[in-house]
Amino acid sequence: MNIRMPKKMAREVLQVQDEYLQERNRENGIVTLSEIPEAADHISLWQGDITRLAVDAIVNAANSQMLGCFIPMHTCIDNCIHTFAGIQLRAECARRMDLLRAEFGEDYEQPTAVPMLTDGYNLPAKHVVHIVGPIVQGPLTKELEQDLADCYRNMLDLCLANGIRSVAFCCISTGVFRFPNRRAAEIAVRTVKAWLAAHPEGVDRVIFNVFKDEDKAYYEQQLYRAE
Repeated sequence: MNIRMPKKMAREVLQVQDEYLQERNRENGIVTLSEIPEAADHISLWQGDITRLAVDAIVNAANSQMLGCFIPMHTCIDNCIHTFAGIQLRAECARRMDLLRAEFGEDYEQPTAVPMLTDGYNLPAKHVVHIVGPIVQGPLTKELEQDLADCYRNMLDLCLANGIRSVAFCCISTGVFRFPNRRAAEIAVRTVKAWLAAHPEGVDRVIFNVFKDEDKAYYEQQLYRAE
């Protein structure tokens, strides 16, 4: 399924896929919002597999093609989310990109920091917010830092506009996009706190989802330090 291009699938096959993935998600252990304590007002830190979270939306660190990862068993978050959502997610992303190419030209790719909202399909989360983060190819610049801040700000604006009350952010751009992990955590926490201060009733909970111990330590430093 990971190497399959988006196209129609027989209803009977989709039913088997959906039953299998939903059972796998239950086996992995679904985590509800009530099980995640708050680290600060409306903010939580949670370490683990983002595909387990039963929240309104989880964030996918996507590439500019917006079709997921085509490498079987690859450990990137893009691959994990598409795997456990099912092939319907790639199909929806493809339909949306087709519409954008019809509007902006056949060479259109999703710009950095412009989020796309889709259904979650077989995931415990209701929706997925796909975002293309900045790619660091040399020294870290103020422009790249601003791009990362825009990612968080624009996604929260999207959540507000679509009635999404709980959202789990992954560590955007810190993998193959090479954004320094510590600085990424600083920007993420600062931007989210500023947005929440400006929109006190905007969302009920923002979850910073981390997988590595390194990232957990960086977020703890930002969330629990004395202001």
